[in-house]
Amino acid sequence: MSIRKSAAEGYKAMLALEGYINASGVPRSTLDLVRLRVSQINGCAFCVNMHAADAKKAGETDERVWSVAAWRETPFYTDEERAALALAESATRIADDADGVPDDVWNDAADHYDEADLAALVMTIASINAWNRINVTLRNPAASH
Repeated sequence: MSIRKSAAEGYKAMLALEGYINASGVPRSTLDLVRLRVSQINGCAFCVNMHAADAKKAGETDERVWSVAAWRETPFYTDEERAALALAESATRIADDADGVPDDVWNDAADHYDEADLAALVMTIASINAWNRINVTLRNPAASH
């Protein structure tokens, strides 16, 4: 099934959301890392492949792309990126915590991003989770983008 054809208006709306996110003040590298990490958590091979490739095209280093799944144990990420990654993981795994996103995770992200950029991060996390669910449901294979 082609979501582009069968849900053309919905697909256009998702692309418009991506336009908003990409025009936000959040650095491209942070957006790429968040999209990659959430896609890893969700097991979306299509999105993992695409966002790793996008990150590389944008100048990301191999070690940062390869180690994002273990970002807590590596020295390769800034405090701002770590806050964004922690928020992304918590929001993606929202069912794992009865309170949703823990206050300390939210507060750390809010300490590193102004309200507009924090909102853009929340929208990025929501968007990539939606894309993952679309691609996993439709069984879109890696490298088919």
